[in-house]
Amino acid sequence: MAGRITASEDQLRPDPRFNDTVLAKFVNCVMQDGKKAVAQRVVYDAMDVIDQKLAKENNPDAPKDSLAVFLRAIDNVKPFVEVRSKRVGGANYQVPIPVNRRRQQSLAFRWIIDAARGEKGRPMAERLADEVYSAAKGEGKAMMTRDQTHRMAEANKAFAHYAR
Repeated sequence: MAGRITASEDQLRPDPRFNDTVLAKFVNCVMQDGKKAVAQRVVYDAMDVIDQKLAKENNPDAPKDSLAVFLRAIDNVKPFVEVRSKRVGGANYQVPIPVNRRRQQSLAFRWIIDAARGEKGRPMAERLADEVYSAAKGEGKAMMTRDQTHRMAEANKAFAHYAR
């Protein structure tokens, strides 16, 4: 299994505006066709929209800045268990297994981006801001995807003994 571990985690530089590596990784996930400047503009515009929403927010428990909202959204969307198909004795079973930390983050990124891209008619920055903001509150399409994943794992708990 040579070549499985890469140095990408070490080479990732924090993003220039917020100096955060998680946000830099998110920008890379938003990027399409190698257009990083476009992806950065979309993500930073979304962060500006979140800042505007936070200015109108009167809840004292609300995060103070857009980066805190983003990090809370990622933490909320991360799944703890998922189902994997396992073939046992000629039958396929959906076996619930725990999700490791790196996959949790990549699934959270993917679900938020897919939910934002799924909507149409508005600029991507606004759609992304809405999805991140609602995910931070525990709502939105990405949270529904996570809940659906957890529900599937709970429903197939009887097959957990097939996991290694």
